[in-house]
Amino acid sequence: MGVLRILTEMFLPHISLGDLEQTFFSKVLPKTLQLYDKLMYELSSEAKGLTGQNTELRSTVRNLLQTIVQLLETLTSCVRYICTLQECVPLDSIRTLPSSVLYVIKSTFTHCKDSESVYCGHLHLISDLLQAVFKETYSLQKQLMELFDQISVGPASTEDDITDMVSVIHTVLEICSVISNMDHALHANTWKFIIKQSLKHHALLQCHLKHSDILSGLCKDTLLSFHSSLQLAEEMKMSDIQDGADLRLFQKTVKLCRFFANSLVYYTKEFLPFLSDLCSQLHQLFLQIYSKFPPSLYAPVISEVHQDEISRVFLVALDPLISQLLPFSPFMEQVLRDTSGLPAEQQLPQCLLLITIMDKLSSQPEEVQTLWNTGKRLSFLSALFQSFQQCSAELSLPVCLPEVISTGQPAVPITLYHYVCVHLCSFIASTLPSQFPHLEYALLDAVLGSSMITSLLAMDSWCFLARYGTAELCAHHCVVIAHLIKSWPNECYQVSVLGVLLKRMLFLMAPDHQVEFAHKFLPEEVENLAVWQHVSLRALSPDLGKRVVRELCMAALAQCRRWLNSRRAWGELQPVNVAFSVLLVACNFSGDALEAELQASILGVLGQFWTFLQAKQVSDEPRLQQTLCLLLHLLEFFIQALDAQLISQVFSLLSSLLRLDPPDHIRLAMLDFLSSVGKVFIPQEVQRQVVPQLSCSFASLLADQTWLIHQRALEAFRHFAEETIHEDVVPQCLNSEEIKNKVVNFMAKVKQGEETTEARIERLKQERITCDAHFLKMARELESTGEPLAKRACHPPSEEQYKSAVGTMEGAVEAVKLLLQKGSPPAWVAAKLEALHTAITILRDSVR
Repeated sequence: MGVLRILTEMFLPHISLGDLEQTFFSKVLPKTLQLYDKLMYELSSEAKGLTGQNTELRSTVRNLLQTIVQLLETLTSCVRYICTLQECVPLDSIRTLPSSVLYVIKSTFTHCKDSESVYCGHLHLISDLLQAVFKETYSLQKQLMELFDQISVGPASTEDDITDMVSVIHTVLEICSVISNMDHALHANTWKFIIKQSLKHHALLQCHLKHSDILSGLCKDTLLSFHSSLQLAEEMKMSDIQDGADLRLFQKTVKLCRFFANSLVYYTKEFLPFLSDLCSQLHQLFLQIYSKFPPSLYAPVISEVHQDEISRVFLVALDPLISQLLPFSPFMEQVLRDTSGLPAEQQLPQCLLLITIMDKLSSQPEEVQTLWNTGKRLSFLSALFQSFQQCSAELSLPVCLPEVISTGQPAVPITLYHYVCVHLCSFIASTLPSQFPHLEYALLDAVLGSSMITSLLAMDSWCFLARYGTAELCAHHCVVIAHLIKSWPNECYQVSVLGVLLKRMLFLMAPDHQVEFAHKFLPEEVENLAVWQHVSLRALSPDLGKRVVRELCMAALAQCRRWLNSRRAWGELQPVNVAFSVLLVACNFSGDALEAELQASILGVLGQFWTFLQAKQVSDEPRLQQTLCLLLHLLEFFIQALDAQLISQVFSLLSSLLRLDPPDHIRLAMLDFLSSVGKVFIPQEVQRQVVPQLSCSFASLLADQTWLIHQRALEAFRHFAEETIHEDVVPQCLNSEEIKNKVVNFMAKVKQGEETTEARIERLKQERITCDAHFLKMARELESTGEPLAKRACHPPSEEQYKSAVGTMEGAVEAVKLLLQKGSPPAWVAAKLEALHTAITILRDSVR
């Protein structure tokens, strides 16, 4: 150490800058590193046996530490002297100095970091000197960084200069990983040096730097600082601390987060073309940050004050990073890939990231918008709808986000659905004409998708488009949707959602366009009934509505009579169901104002259908189930006009059907009908039969274990009990104490035990895991089925099929008997019956 001091203090000042490397550094610094390594080796060896009782060993260790402090001081003075020589220092004149000093800095910081294990629990014996070592190393690094501000590496620099400069930056990057948890200021200054030197020598170093290591380090340290700030905020929330040392540390940590965010922005801006393979890290950075920050269900509980501080200081600084990544195709491809496999905690962050991008796209050039709207795998809007669909737990809770609803007013919390819808509508309003086909395609695709909530979001957005756009655009879309409904080959859920969309959009059409719509899809034409069954006639003007009602009723009744006068095959029921749906639309519009002639015709047709319905057939035949549901809904409009025979037929069928455990949609239709029965006076001649069936039906449905059926049963029963004059029926429906107590509590609006927010969040998380596992299993099963399914073998008819067919015949015979009792038949009936008799005789003989 004495020799080193003499050399640096007495010889170094007399050597010219051009001779320093050859004369001094290349000869002295290797020996200095040998001395340093020897000191560190001895220190590590002696430290293992350090105890409070062994004063000699303690003195040895302290002397070694003191010598290391002196060595660090000497190196610092050496670097400081170089800084005083001139403003611009050529790198080749001090080539050995940076690598040697950085070696010492890295090794010394590593020793300080590992001091707990190195000194085996006796750190207190040397803590003062170890602190001095850390302080001097800090000073040495700071001095070296000042020197590099003066070092010149210009366009004329040699390959050695570039290699040395790159080596310096990479070594300092390694130092960052050592000191990340030791000192905030030191950590920030070290990264500041890396970013500053990388940008300063951008043109020379861009092809040589390890961009993956630098970007990974920045992302990692950003997340570490962010998690530290969340941990401090959570601890303050739990201990109810609002000021003091913890708060100051929290504020410093948040500012460190901001520093890293700014560093990422600067670095990616300069080196973006070299980051093609690193976009997944940037994507993950956003997802991991938002997954641990409110309103994420996986975020720690922190106060609104601390949440606002993090958002205002850190997240705002990170926001420009997204803007500068938008024109970058690899980032677009990464963000728009299929994200259904993301962890549950990252689904909402993905959705929020897409919304942030969506908000920025409108201000981007057309080529950038085209880039995102025509993604290789998914378009932007398709990715948004897919991501939104994955947020089932957040939509169910629901989580809330701040949003400014009125200009000049403070932000208020709104649900996730509302938040996405507002931003999506804003995006639609700013969509360029060239991007409009992509918008229409994405909206239609989402409407027809399998997710109900996503379909609803797309419909809400489409209705905004209809109101925001021109009247001609709204009319055009209505016509297109109507044609889709009309041309769909069979009834399915896609037709239902298109029907809902058409129903809503017809309200937004201009009156003259509504007239044109009625002319294009004439109500009196049978093929157009498929369209009109989905429409609410209240959207039309009163005069147009009345005209359409009459034409629809006439066409629908004609359709029903055609089926009644045919062979009545269950396979041909679909047109009848469409006709019933249209009659339901007409009744919903007109109500009691429906013409008496039409009312009588409709009721007459309904009565004919009830005569041949049998419980077993309804239970087995899905189309007949739909028929029954529609018949029940139609009977609600004519509930006070039903005669004793029809009332008896209806309750007899419902009672029999409940014993066969019908599907939920039939139970719901039954409850809607039973809810209206309170308005009816049950004729005396059928009370003995109908009243027990009515009470048993209510009792069965009130005891249903499906929560939706049970809730609707409670509502229907209350409505019935409030209106009926048959008060003695009410207690007969409550055949157990449990049901009675539930009904009484419901009537009294007694709240049941409420689930806590924490319990609900955990339940929704578990439900999401279960659903995701189920959908993944289904997807794998579909993938494993590489070959098309073999055609199903033709089996001989089953006994049940024979029973169903014969039952249909019996029902038709009973229907004819009832008609004959009511009046004289047409002349052709006798000949038709004779032909049927012959056909039945042939069938009987073939069975024998």
